[in-house]
Amino acid sequence: MKNEEMMKSGSVWKAIASMAIPSAVIMILMIFYNIADMFFIARLGDNAQVAAVSVVSPVFSIMSAIAMMLGNGGCTMIAKAFGAGEKDKAKTYSSLCMWTAIVLAVVFIVLALTFVDPLLAFLGAKGDVALYAKKYMIPIVLGSPFMMISTSVALLLRAEGAVMEGFCGNLIGTVVNLILDPIFILVFHWGVAGAALASVAGNALATFYYSYVISKKSQAMSFSLKYARKDVGAIGHILILGLPNAIASILSGFASTFSNQILSGYGTDALAAMAAAGKCTMIATTLVMAVGMGCQALISYNYGAQNIPRLKEVVRKLSILVFAISIVAGAFCFLFRKVIMAQFLTTDVLDLGVHMVTILLLTSPIIGVVYLVSGYFQAIDRPMESLVVSILRQGLLLIPALYICNRLSGLDGVVWAYVVADVISTIVALIVYLMRKNLCIIRSK
Repeated sequence: MKNEEMMKSGSVWKAIASMAIPSAVIMILMIFYNIADMFFIARLGDNAQVAAVSVVSPVFSIMSAIAMMLGNGGCTMIAKAFGAGEKDKAKTYSSLCMWTAIVLAVVFIVLALTFVDPLLAFLGAKGDVALYAKKYMIPIVLGSPFMMISTSVALLLRAEGAVMEGFCGNLIGTVVNLILDPIFILVFHWGVAGAALASVAGNALATFYYSYVISKKSQAMSFSLKYARKDVGAIGHILILGLPNAIASILSGFASTFSNQILSGYGTDALAAMAAAGKCTMIATTLVMAVGMGCQALISYNYGAQNIPRLKEVVRKLSILVFAISIVAGAFCFLFRKVIMAQFLTTDVLDLGVHMVTILLLTSPIIGVVYLVSGYFQAIDRPMESLVVSILRQGLLLIPALYICNRLSGLDGVVWAYVVADVISTIVALIVYLMRKNLCIIRSK
């Protein structure tokens, strides 16, 4: 199979490019997908609705955590089995991921709708922001099965090198969202509720596309229950492998909630400015994360095949690429920060948003280290090391940093807390990698 040949032999740079470029394009599409809601809502000139989208973002983090836990854990297991020539096992793992996503999505819907009001209060929604946040959140929650399935399956497809199929699914979802957003928000005047419905529609069509690809084209994946029944217990190891991503996303959600609670004390303008600043920095961080995630299956495949020299070459060249992208993406966001921020904020809040994003971009050249190291350990089936690295940046370090920096420097301190967490987590990631990087070599002896 062409994809398999690419992963096990030939030019490493070509293999990285074949997997990293579509993955990066997918993430760019996801940036547009995530930014689209806020962009068109901003056209209404209502900062409360812009802030509402930010307040609900932790709910996305929870859904994303579930999907990424299954997608990344399953991708590692499938790629290892694929590399070892065990295609039936690969089909079992993919089927387990699909059906577990459906079950967990149903549980999420029941819990989220039951506790919607106290949940929004906990997320920091007050007054008009709370009203809009509820209108935005309910359709998103009801459509969570489509979001979880489409996100996890796009990650699973990387296991057999089918990155282009993942790209097509994301393209479908993004295009649908971009078409429906202005119609639902500006033409039908549905505001934040229209933005949510457009997102659900995009995820639904992407899910249908992925179902077609798996059933008709995939050689290493299946959604048939007969495969899932062969080894139900394997879902435990899949979840453990994907746990670093899940915990990191959940802690990121908690950190975002804590940040929003602090920012709400400075007014709606501060909340909206930080939300827009986060969207701008997303361009840099998402690209480096995309490249690392796109090539994770390449590492897992060669680890499963015990082709250690090729694995080490992949890691070395991937590190060079991630660093280069970090520099270029960070510079782009810095140079055009005012233009980007102006798409989300009214004139009276723009200067505050630009000031915030200028501080946040200081660590963009180094942040790729955390994603790369975490992905490496996950790819070689070392969830504990991956967990340690993953939970630091947006969780264990950020939450106390927000509290301390806010007490010391007020609103500016809230922004600088992100920089502090980024620097410390990068240092720790490098230390962990240097101490444990030879695990794959030890296993091969």
